[in-house]
Amino acid sequence: MFIDLLRTRRSIRRFQDQPVEKEKIDLLIEAMLRAPSSRGLNPWEFVVVTEKETLARLSQAKSYGSSFLKNAPLAIVVCADPKKCDVWVEDCSIASILLHLAATDLGLGSCWVQIRLREHDNQKMAQDYVAELLGLPKGMVVESIIAIGYPAEQHPGHPRSSLPDEKVSFDRYGQHG
Repeated sequence: MFIDLLRTRRSIRRFQDQPVEKEKIDLLIEAMLRAPSSRGLNPWEFVVVTEKETLARLSQAKSYGSSFLKNAPLAIVVCADPKKCDVWVEDCSIASILLHLAATDLGLGSCWVQIRLREHDNQKMAQDYVAELLGLPKGMVVESIIAIGYPAEQHPGHPRSSLPDEKVSFDRYGQHG
């Protein structure tokens, strides 16, 4: 059941030294391409990265929170053309969560690396660093990078009792069921 997938999915930052099979990469790509998109405009584009050198350079995209990419066997860079759609951030986020869930369903681990609005260093934004590294066309922006691979760590799902039920209101804000 889908709820079981949600109950077990966790962010994984340590991966086994094992490549992700082409068949599984193809399924991950299909999952992203099936993502709903506002008005069907599909502003997102994806760069699938398996080259160790490129993964190592992507791991330096920002000073904190991207270093684990170096040891991932696969990363998918989620990009968009903001001229195509005013809600490209939302569309990219939807595609990204489908990618995470598809990875979990395939027995893979994954973790989001925020790129948009993050600094690479004092002179450059992370998105510009990644865009240059990957040769993205002018105007294309980077939302995130999703690291994927076979988990080298296991985390149990969060128990139901840990979920923030107080964040849910019924009929009017602040009315809790």
